[in-house]
Amino acid sequence: MKRSHVLVIGGGIGGLTAAAALGQNGFEVTVIERSDGRAVEGVGISQQANVVRAMASLGLAQDYLEAGFAYHAVEIYAPDGSLVARTPARSLIEGYPPSMGIPRPALHRVLGAAAARAGAAVRNATTATELSDDGDGVEAALSDGTRARYDLAIGADGVYSQTRRMLFPTVPGPAFTGQGVWRYNLPRPTGFDALHVYNGPTGVGLVPMSHAEIYLYATTPEPDNPQFPTAGLAARMRERLARCAPAIREIATRITEDEAVVYRPLEAIFLDGAWHRGRIALLGDAVHATTPHLGQGGGMAIEDAVVLAEELARHSEPENAFAAYRARRFERCRFVVEKSLEICRGQLGKGPLVDNAKAGAEMNALLAQPI
Repeated sequence: MKRSHVLVIGGGIGGLTAAAALGQNGFEVTVIERSDGRAVEGVGISQQANVVRAMASLGLAQDYLEAGFAYHAVEIYAPDGSLVARTPARSLIEGYPPSMGIPRPALHRVLGAAAARAGAAVRNATTATELSDDGDGVEAALSDGTRARYDLAIGADGVYSQTRRMLFPTVPGPAFTGQGVWRYNLPRPTGFDALHVYNGPTGVGLVPMSHAEIYLYATTPEPDNPQFPTAGLAARMRERLARCAPAIREIATRITEDEAVVYRPLEAIFLDGAWHRGRIALLGDAVHATTPHLGQGGGMAIEDAVVLAEELARHSEPENAFAAYRARRFERCRFVVEKSLEICRGQLGKGPLVDNAKAGAEMNALLAQPI
């Protein structure tokens, strides 16, 4: 299906990766993005060896590595702060690091530049208000009042995907898990060279993402799914870390700027049925939004984009390409969503407390397999 014109709905991690991968495979791509393109959260993201491999497959490894911080081990701590294990991380490509921490704005710049080099056109502050598939193409009505025709459309518009609702209006939306995640950037201590993961009812991680910064994430019980104003966010985050390990309590004293705190309720969804209808398909959080406990939300979207571009380039009919894409991605993505929710339930006391080191090893063994 090369030389087809593809509309990618959503200019986040999955959408921009799809634009780059499709462009490299000979497709003409237009990306529409709801935001103005300047509102990327300033916190970081942790990505494992499978993501490094996927980025290398797109020729983006060098730019990607320069934009973040490579780390080679994971340290697991007990709730009291004692070190349980330091486990070396394994690279999947000789000469490349096994894991990366990277600021989200830097990752978006890398992916946006790759999409542009691949010829993609990006239109910010634009959404699709209507998608009409007549069997030969997709007619899109856009929020700026224009209409355009495409050969295919890809919904990469996140956990609250409007595209998903258009395709599958009876499918339930994402479910709140009972937890929220708090994130904050901090100066990187000298010698901080690994991902630090703290077990316990409040799950905490410290991730190096540049030579100057780390970011802290904490998953906390939020049973009533509260909505917080910006004013007071720093104090609320410190309160939630007050019973954590001593090292975390000490770091929490540096959480002082309300505007720098990023809080999100944790919601998840996994589509057991079709991931496409006709000439329109879904990828990333639109079809398998996960909690961050395994650090693979962005990674699964990146892998989705690579596989989808490969299958569309390989098949002459979109239905066959989309079916092959789902078949390659289904079990892998389901594992990430379900295992992450298992960790979440354990932290909430709704199931056995999961050993993060064991869960991480199980995940890495699976995700080391080819995508």
